[in-house]
Amino acid sequence: MEEKNKNLSATSVLNNYLLEAVRSRASDIHFEADNNFLRVRMRIDGRLKEIGKESMETHSQVVARIKVLGEVDMGEKKHNIDGRFPIKISGENLDIRFSVFPTIHGECVVLRILHTSNIELGLEPLGMNKTQLKNFIEMIHKPYGLLLVTGPNGSGKTTTLYSALNSINSIEKSITTLEDPVEYHLPLLRQTQIDKDRDITFATGLRALLRQDPDVIMVGEIRDLETAKIAVQSSITGHLVFSTLHTNNSIGAMIRLLNMGVESFLVAYATLGVVAQRLVKKICSECKEAYMPPPELLKTLDIDKPVEFYRGRGCAACDFTGYRGRIAIFELFIMTDEIRKLLLKNVSFEEIFEVARNQGMKTLREHGIEKIIEGITTPEEVILITERR
Repeated sequence: MEEKNKNLSATSVLNNYLLEAVRSRASDIHFEADNNFLRVRMRIDGRLKEIGKESMETHSQVVARIKVLGEVDMGEKKHNIDGRFPIKISGENLDIRFSVFPTIHGECVVLRILHTSNIELGLEPLGMNKTQLKNFIEMIHKPYGLLLVTGPNGSGKTTTLYSALNSINSIEKSITTLEDPVEYHLPLLRQTQIDKDRDITFATGLRALLRQDPDVIMVGEIRDLETAKIAVQSSITGHLVFSTLHTNNSIGAMIRLLNMGVESFLVAYATLGVVAQRLVKKICSECKEAYMPPPELLKTLDIDKPVEFYRGRGCAACDFTGYRGRIAIFELFIMTDEIRKLLLKNVSFEEIFEVARNQGMKTLREHGIEKIIEGITTPEEVILITERR
């Protein structure tokens, strides 16, 4: 095995990989101990790609360097360790979150790269269509209520929440957050990180925050009934509450709250709306080309007339993948009086879904199809991450 960074110091090796991550727009770096070498992979546009291999000697030095930067226990090798550190690479300020986890071959480390120099936290860059954006802006400017953002890990929920908070942030509002962890630091916000060792959980922290006279509260995630009840009750008693849940679609978030044990009348009267989202890869602008899709593909997407699609041929700019960057697609559910009445009657998910569709809600797939026709992404991407409904 040829070592990629032979004879370099651990500091240089780590900095080289961080520099490469910045250049390739990677969100994560994986340092993975194998049988007799260190494998390095990066997550670029949602997919892992092997970048290099190092000796096990280099592995131990890099892990030690990360622990030094994170000011964590150097001697701890039997348990997982989480930490973070700031660093400047090629003139850009980065905030690195890391997780060290023991395996049979040695410690594996994953670095999450957060860019603090050029954070883009506007609402328009999120990718909503005009109707979705208008409705979302109306919701986040309400004086009270519960707004949920849902989707799997890595679907951009945190960016959506931060963009919403950044949009309504002002000297006239008291905005507080409970996060695990705090990813970006925003001016005026009072941000608190969950710390179980100090008994700061989402539930205990939220209860304490209510005594801090907040106007807006962001709870990183609703994980249990206690947190759910406090969040819902807070939104009814004069606070605007933002949070996230892990569900497959927008209406599923309300079903999740009900299954947790929150009373249906609380869910009905507290909820302003739910945003479900996914990330799709964008077609590379350098090698983008038009083509006519086959009829069977149009049928799969429920498109009943010929339409021009786009794809990337593959070039040096996109590492010959045809894609460069990602954008979100959304399903925006709005609580209406009609749906509120259905919830109080404990009707099925399907009935609520049909009413929401009749009221204009676009599904994730339908919004994805809009992005396909606009030439932003490909049908393969949308079909891969959305369900047909």
